[in-house]
Amino acid sequence: MALKTTKQPSRSEIQLPVVLHALGDPIRLEILRQIDAEDKKECGTFNLEMPKSSLSHHFRVLREAGVIGTRPNGTALINWLRTDDLDDLFPGLLSSVLQGIRKPSKRSPAKRNRRARLQPKSLL
Repeated sequence: MALKTTKQPSRSEIQLPVVLHALGDPIRLEILRQIDAEDKKECGTFNLEMPKSSLSHHFRVLREAGVIGTRPNGTALINWLRTDDLDDLFPGLLSSVLQGIRKPSKRSPAKRNRRARLQPKSLL
């Protein structure tokens, strides 16, 4: 049995309100974070504790918004971020979202102290 094709908008069909709606859910942001960490990610390998039907819904919302692409690979589906399309249409949007959801790296105390020194002083 062949996998059914998935509905994905062309670049010209991607609309900002639909993309923003897709990005407005913490589960979908976690899906993006995990795809971003591996470049491409197969369905079924996401570390999310929820029913398969709920995950399918979140993938569908992201795919139909044009945030992710999905293609069959044997009996599996491979997901990737549509970075080029989103960057061309909405420059800086995806990179800003990804920067905000990436796991914070452990910065050295020197970098934290430098950042604190760069903060403006209160005018009391």
